[in-house]
Amino acid sequence: MGIQITDTTLRDAHQSLIATRMRTRDMLPVVEKMDRVGFFSLEVWGGATFDTCIRYLNEDPWERLRALRAKAKNTRLQMLLRGQNLVGYRHYPDDVVREFIRLAVKNGVDVFRIFDALNDIRNMEFAISVAKEYGAHVQGTICYTTSPLHTPDGFARMAERLQKRGCDSICIKDMAGLITPAMATQLMRNMKRRLRVPIALHSHCTSGMAPMSYYAAVLAGAKVLDTAISVFSGGASQPATESIVAAFKGTRYDTRLDLELLNEINEYFVGVMREHSGLLTAKAARPDIGVLIHQIPGGMVSNLLSQLKEQKALDRLDEVLKEVPRVRAELGYPPLVTPTSQIVGTQAVLNVVSGRRYSVVTQEVKDYLLGHYGRPAGKMDEEVRRTVVGDELPIEVRPADLLEPELDKMRIEAQKMGILKREEDLITYALYPRVAARFLRGELVGEVLPEAAELMPARPVPEVKGVTSQPSVDVATGPPDATVTAGRSGANADSGGALVDAGEKAREARQVALLSPMPGMVAAIKVKVGDRIEEGSVVVMVESMKMQNDIRSPCSGVVREIKVRKGDFVRTDAVLVLVERDGN
Repeated sequence: MGIQITDTTLRDAHQSLIATRMRTRDMLPVVEKMDRVGFFSLEVWGGATFDTCIRYLNEDPWERLRALRAKAKNTRLQMLLRGQNLVGYRHYPDDVVREFIRLAVKNGVDVFRIFDALNDIRNMEFAISVAKEYGAHVQGTICYTTSPLHTPDGFARMAERLQKRGCDSICIKDMAGLITPAMATQLMRNMKRRLRVPIALHSHCTSGMAPMSYYAAVLAGAKVLDTAISVFSGGASQPATESIVAAFKGTRYDTRLDLELLNEINEYFVGVMREHSGLLTAKAARPDIGVLIHQIPGGMVSNLLSQLKEQKALDRLDEVLKEVPRVRAELGYPPLVTPTSQIVGTQAVLNVVSGRRYSVVTQEVKDYLLGHYGRPAGKMDEEVRRTVVGDELPIEVRPADLLEPELDKMRIEAQKMGILKREEDLITYALYPRVAARFLRGELVGEVLPEAAELMPARPVPEVKGVTSQPSVDVATGPPDATVTAGRSGANADSGGALVDAGEKAREARQVALLSPMPGMVAAIKVKVGDRIEEGSVVVMVESMKMQNDIRSPCSGVVREIKVRKGDFVRTDAVLVLVERDGN
């Protein structure tokens, strides 16, 4: 029997090349043709698609899934599920995971490709069991990476454990295009000795090696390959479907897929790519051998560039690329995939820009070091751990065991807001409460990018004179991807950095303006005018680049004025709150 193909055009391919901006209306006209090809599956959902639909495209992701299901009557529909993270950036309680999977199956998902960013099976087990309970095909997934701790035999043992938990197939997820032909051969052979279920290989062309590694993997026993229709292939995406089909034609591995039909499908997608070509960067479209050194996936590079631009430090990218592997090693060599890629990358930016490693630390790194993301492959650097969290010990249990059920509470909140029209709306709200509330109320009307808030016609934030300007983080314009607080190594420093002397007298100098360290949306305001607050209190929450950022008061005092409202888009350095600090 020949190999089978999972086509990623409708999910990972456009996520990798054009920032997940393909719309449902771009997909539907060609789905019936894709359904006739005979793919193992069509990857159409999960990953960043859910978030992008509601945040940027003003589309309901559940409606997209239903529409695709109606057109693809013969082919399995597949989604990428981040284990206990589902399609979000944090662990969700088990009741949310169960309901999400139930509704995903109900709306059309046949195959769940389930992974965990740390390869911690504890974070995958519940999702695997629920998906099996609802009759879905479960593809247990291993995040491939390279380090002194990651070996072919170790990956094979993990694959065997996933098979024992009921997975119907195993996927090697090579998110940065790191796997070599020799390693693909060795990995397949090690797994074949342990497994009865089929093995799939997912890679990206970032390093240029993926087509050769695919060929080697098939010769060694791989049964399913991930590819993308050619105009959406290559670079940061997968190898071309047509090329892989042609390469094995007439051999024992023949896919028996129709190249003429595939060519017709590609002609359609040429038009789609033309419409979105402005989003395709040269870096995403071409191989980058640097990935073999720093292991940074293409999407993560874009994120680093955005953070450095906010810091006015684009010229320091090379320093950050060298710092990323160092931070990764200190954190126990996590694979660089959502959300660990954001955790490592943002901390690397802070280490470079602050000039003092781990003097400024994201809340996500603190949570990571305390085990709230799971168990990494190796031991974390003890000096770094003590610098960041002191003597606090990491948890030993599955992180989700510490989470209380959320659905009932979320249902009450959503009902009060009047935003529940379908049962799926509750899960959308549970996953992304702030953005989903606005989406479900019909307040998002198009491409709204919090990270480009300077382009938004937001209510202007007035200039404040006669006060000191107080950034909310140690770096004057902190990165847009993290909750930032001073690390223990800087505990004796002013928690917000040096105050800027406005040259005013004592009374005016006591007025402190809390500034937004990044462009974003005001997600919550935690204080009222007249409230007495303590140094370090969370005053405002700003959501930027999909992560929440706590804006903390640098001093004790009284809230005198609130300059923003919930839902406002703010620019970097926008004044959020005025605090009259204690003291003379």
